[in-house]
Amino acid sequence: MVLGIFALTTQSISGTIFYMVNHGFSTAVLFLVVGYLAKRRGSVEIPAFGGVFQVAPVMAGMLLLGGLASLSLPGMGSFVGEFLVLAGTWSRYPIIAAVGTLGTVLAALYILIMYQRTMTGPVTDQTREHFTGDATWRERLAVAPVILALLVLGFFPKPVLDITDQVAKQAMTTLNVSDPAPIVGQGR
Repeated sequence: MVLGIFALTTQSISGTIFYMVNHGFSTAVLFLVVGYLAKRRGSVEIPAFGGVFQVAPVMAGMLLLGGLASLSLPGMGSFVGEFLVLAGTWSRYPIIAAVGTLGTVLAALYILIMYQRTMTGPVTDQTREHFTGDATWRERLAVAPVILALLVLGFFPKPVLDITDQVAKQAMTTLNVSDPAPIVGQGR
C-alpha cells in the first residue's frame, strides 16, 4: 500500500485504496478465525495446534480463505488491489515494483507455512482434547459475509474501482503530478 502511494501514479493510488478496503476484509477473517481457535485451544502459539482440519474442517477452510485473500490469490479482492499497485509502480519504478513482487512471494510463504503447521498433518493430542466441534453457526454467520465481500470484489471490482479512480485522479491533480508517458516500442 505504501509503495502504491509513493509511486504516484493514478493506477497505483487507485490500487492502494482498493487494497486497503480488501485488506480490512481479509484481516477481519483472519482475526475472527484466530479468535475462535484461541478460544478453543487457549493459545495462539503455532505449536499448540496441528491437524485442526481433521476435527474442524469448516474453521480450517475459513482460515484458508482468509489466508489466501491475505496473500492476494487471484479471484480475491486483494489481488486486484495488489496488481494495480504493482502495475502502477512498474510504470514509474520497475525495479522497485520487481522487489515488491518478491514481497508478495514471501507473504505467500509465511501464510502457507502457518496454515500447514496449524491445520494439516496428524491431529495432535492438544487439538483432539480442545476441539470438540467445528465452527458454530454464529461463527460461520460472522465470517461468511466478509468472505463473500472478498470474492465479490475479486470478480466484480468495477463499482468500487470507479470510486477509487476518481479519488486517485483528484489526488494526482492536487499534487500536480501526472502519470508517466507510456513507452511505445519501435515498429519494424
